[in-house]
Amino acid sequence: MKQYYVYILASKKNGTLCICVTNDLNRRVYEHREGIIDGFTKKYNVKLLVYYEVHNDINEAIKREKALKKWYRKWKVELIEKSNPEWKDLYEELL
Repeated sequence: MKQYYVYILASKKNGTLCICVTNDLNRRVYEHREGIIDGFTKKYNVKLLVYYEVHNDINEAIKREKALKKWYRKWKVELIEKSNPEWKDLYEELL
């Protein structure tokens, strides 16, 4: 079964946040970390994986991504800190 990921990257603890969706979390976070993709994450050095969710339906994942992007920053920070209070880079755990 195909899986999709909604994830949040940060520049540092309480830093700049970016919310994205992908079907290959390892590859996509690697691309962000290495600066392979031009854009927001490269410009603002946003490369720490601090939160992610797994979805089985692409439409649900996209719907969740869009909803999270509309959230107040305070809510996003609370979501991250609920499962990752230290803002650890979760990328290493994926490998």
